[in-house]
Amino acid sequence: MPEHTSSTESTRHAIVIGGGPAGLMAAERLRAAGVEVDVFDAMASVGRKFLLAGKGGLNLTHAEDGEAFASRFSTGRSEACPEVQQWLATLDGPGLRAWAQGLGVETFVGSSGRVFPVDMKAAPLLRSWLSRLRAQGVRFHMHHRWLGWNEARDLVFAHAGQQHSIAARAVVLALGGASWPQLGSNAGWVPLLSARGVEIAGLRPANCGFDLGLARPDATNPGWSSFFVEKFAGLPVKPVALQFEGQSGRRFARQGEFVITASGLEGSLIYAASSLLREEIAEFGEALIHLDLLPDRSVDFVVAEVARPRGTRSMSTHLKGRLGIDGLKAALLHEVLSKQEYTDVSTLAATLKRLPLRLRSARPVAEAISTAGGVCLPELDTGLMLKKLPGVFCAGEMLDWEAPTGGYLLTASMASGAVAGDGAAAWLSSAD
Repeated sequence: MPEHTSSTESTRHAIVIGGGPAGLMAAERLRAAGVEVDVFDAMASVGRKFLLAGKGGLNLTHAEDGEAFASRFSTGRSEACPEVQQWLATLDGPGLRAWAQGLGVETFVGSSGRVFPVDMKAAPLLRSWLSRLRAQGVRFHMHHRWLGWNEARDLVFAHAGQQHSIAARAVVLALGGASWPQLGSNAGWVPLLSARGVEIAGLRPANCGFDLGLARPDATNPGWSSFFVEKFAGLPVKPVALQFEGQSGRRFARQGEFVITASGLEGSLIYAASSLLREEIAEFGEALIHLDLLPDRSVDFVVAEVARPRGTRSMSTHLKGRLGIDGLKAALLHEVLSKQEYTDVSTLAATLKRLPLRLRSARPVAEAISTAGGVCLPELDTGLMLKKLPGVFCAGEMLDWEAPTGGYLLTASMASGAVAGDGAAAWLSSAD
């Protein structure tokens, strides 16, 4: 297909819009079915979010068994997502590892069950994948921003200051959500599909950080004190356990670590609870969490150690000597306790095991690792074709599902791309 001209419609040709993992997997499955494929992307190169996500080590998937793995996904409609379970029947964790091996990329299972390439890098895998796709005949067109459809239902793209229309019987949209918009996922597709009557759940941050409310009842401004931010922002809190019991029955309890930010909290432990915390704030205006600063010590042990006579030693010196509480954890106590409470043995001991923090808002969706919301799943058939737009398929993060970090997001995104690619190929076959 010439890059800058309109094309004639072909019954064995498909267009994929979006060059992330979901779009690339859709292109691969289409090509495997003998369909001519052109991939269009608004950026200068494909896979940008994929590369950034793998900067610290590409977490490709997770080694959990099938039932446990499938339970990690939810949607705005419920805490379960059977649709994702159906996608995983096409491409699951073991299938993704085998797929990577087919590209010459060996993987291993880390201590947490997460699966990584042996060299930990995303770039070699992406290079091998793109090389194979090009060898298979997939054509790539960069700097093409999708503008929607014209009156003839041709696709319209902006490129080099001009608009170009392209006809296609099958289209796979893999345009991402609204997180990391600088990498191309800016949710510009939302009004285009909404105008066609497609129901879309509002895009919300997922796997995100949170801003703090009043840390202490006598505080005048929300958030940490300026001293605390200056000294501890960017540092991890570990080990620690997070406990959450929401007003509507939402519950979460897990040990891990998180990071102090200038306005609140972020990091793996916070991300794991983020969907529950986000919904609690949306419904009640805040989310109250509790931190166990000594998760490996019992309540009775902590109470006994705090209550031991300390003589002329300060309470800070006493806590450091008896319980190893100093630095960041000691500062957290000062953020939530008044001077009088800090010297009260029973209050101090209780707070060490159950330090309260009120979260008032999630960080903006543009900062989040991923996006919740998107095209409502009932709008799609089992092949991920929009029921209101025959021949138009959707895949990846633009659909209304979410999952925690740990390889789940990438696996389901690529699985949805496989399903959409197979669905588009089957649609074209039925039209022959």
